[in-house]
Amino acid sequence: MPSTKKTKKDTSKAPADKPAAADAKAVAAAANAKLSKAERRERNVLRKIKIDKLVLNISVGESGDRLTRACKVLEALTASKDGDDGQTPVTSKARYTVRSFGIRRNEQIACHVTVRGEKAAEILEKGLRVKEYELRSRNFSETGNFGFGIDEHIDLGLKYDPSIGIYGMDFYVCLTRAGARVARRRR
Repeated sequence: MPSTKKTKKDTSKAPADKPAAADAKAVAAAANAKLSKAERRERNVLRKIKIDKLVLNISVGESGDRLTRACKVLEALTASKDGDDGQTPVTSKARYTVRSFGIRRNEQIACHVTVRGEKAAEILEKGLRVKEYELRSRNFSETGNFGFGIDEHIDLGLKYDPSIGIYGMDFYVCLTRAGARVARRRR
């Protein structure tokens, strides 16, 4: 008499793409084994340092016409070559009154703009060329960010306009790595 028990089919077979993925991992592991530690570190995408943002600041020290002209300089610097308008600068206010400087609390005395991406790298390259690619050790913070100043904006390749004048500016660069946001995010 035949048994009425049904046998379960073996469903533990792996899909066809699993062995291929395992082979790819083995090939990658073998390739990494041949590389030295320094070469593996160099190829690691998460270790590559990139520019998070570039902040350009012009501190005029007074409100009015000079501040408006400084904003025009920053806008011209951030404008692209295809004729697009540049980023609109943000003005900064004085924290408190300083009589010897002639500024009052909440008076607009500076303007700044934050640039990211390819445009930041392009402007930073111009600024470092003015400084001849040499910075002092005190220009760097403990976290690897750095800043420097230039005396004349026309050194960056902008044309001199007598109605605007010449302004110096500060560059501050924040560097980051891919995945750095994970350490700072809210949990």
